[in-house]
Amino acid sequence: MDINKIGHHISHQFNKELEDIRNRLLNMGGVVEQQIEQAANAFMNSDLELAEKVIQQDKIVNDLERQIDQECTEILAKRQPAAFDLRLLLSVIKALNDLERIGDEATKIAEMAIHLNSTEYLSEHQHKGEDYYEIQHLVDLVKDMLHGALDAFARLNVGEVLSITAQDAKVDREYSCIIRQQVSRMMENPRNVRRTLDVLWTARALERIGDHACNLCEHVIYMVKGEDVRHVSREELQKTLQG
Repeated sequence: MDINKIGHHISHQFNKELEDIRNRLLNMGGVVEQQIEQAANAFMNSDLELAEKVIQQDKIVNDLERQIDQECTEILAKRQPAAFDLRLLLSVIKALNDLERIGDEATKIAEMAIHLNSTEYLSEHQHKGEDYYEIQHLVDLVKDMLHGALDAFARLNVGEVLSITAQDAKVDREYSCIIRQQVSRMMENPRNVRRTLDVLWTARALERIGDHACNLCEHVIYMVKGEDVRHVSREELQKTLQG
């Protein structure tokens, strides 16, 4: 879809309001992307300063969610939009929630990084970044998914949605593989239990980020095509996008 669909109103102020809302959402997405990158690095490299930065950024994300949500509410009340404009605003409101939840998951990973380097933990287990190699591939997958979803939102383009959502199956397989690996380690040596739980909680947070990225893709489809594709099969999704 042509991005120029935004901005064809008699009221130039309305045009500006819609464009500002969309841009502010994308800026929020950029902050969340940075949170994921920094949280993963903090976890794998025992970087407490970086972990604290991620946690502090969570307040920025929460504030952005409230501010943009309020702006959308005011536009809905004042402009009473219809058709694409209404779908855009509703999609932004839904996307705000997913981005805020992604920020929460990144914060959990950062908090885990701090936990791993607590005096109590280190007395039992000397944490080394290379111990957590299983997480890196999962990080790369969900980062790609989120970036693709935000790009689709920015371009109002549903063409890449199928390839983005297809990566969720890879995330799920990687997550399942990590679970099996960690359970095997626990069975081999009970001393691995603490480390195993650390990896599993972090992997779970990353898997949830992938789910939220898929939700963002669904919001793009609703915005562009006016179709609600929540809870549909992949085959039905493909028919919707090709229709």
